[in-house]
Amino acid sequence: MTAPLNPPQPPHGKPDDSDPWQEPARAAGPVPEQAHEEDGPGMRTELRDAAVIAVAVAASGVLLGLLWLWLAPRVPLIADDKAVFLKDTEGEQAIGVDGTFTLLGLAFGVVAALVVFLVRRRGGIPLVVGLAAGSLLGAVLAWKVGVWAGPETDVVAHAKSVGQGVVFDAPMELKAKGVLLAWPVAAMVVQLALTGLFGPRDPEPFSSYDDGYRDPYGAPER
Repeated sequence: MTAPLNPPQPPHGKPDDSDPWQEPARAAGPVPEQAHEEDGPGMRTELRDAAVIAVAVAASGVLLGLLWLWLAPRVPLIADDKAVFLKDTEGEQAIGVDGTFTLLGLAFGVVAALVVFLVRRRGGIPLVVGLAAGSLLGAVLAWKVGVWAGPETDVVAHAKSVGQGVVFDAPMELKAKGVLLAWPVAAMVVQLALTGLFGPRDPEPFSSYDDGYRDPYGAPER
């Protein structure tokens, strides 16, 4: 007589540890909080942090506007009995006003991205969107603050108040509105670069399907 080919069945209710096809046992009870933390914050937390970052970055636009008003060159105007015109027709003060705003916007974008990265190294799409939106709002706010706190915007009334032949400063204005994008563009580029270089790395997948797997039937090697 020959022995039966089927292996003996384990007792009812007790898994056989030697079965290669057996599903691994799962730990009973709730999942530890540490497992959730390793997967990163939830979407609600990311949206909340993005909103806080957007408001904080936008509020710093007041400082940029004051610095722009302080550092930008003045455009001199002069008036006669007929019109108001530039005192120096070949001057480059107007270009300097836009250039100063652009440089300040780039600097604020780098600083904002660096601070946000140090606070939240994990990054994420909501954070980048919040940083970009806050930077754009901050740039617009800086422009409005500079115009509001700068020289009189009513050029005709200002010319009449100072009198004919008296030099006075033109109101603060941006000739090229595209400079408002300097801050958000710099912030996004620096944020993405810092996250890519120094941010946390995702676990690498298995190199192949066969890693860590052994055929229980001992298939011969080729």
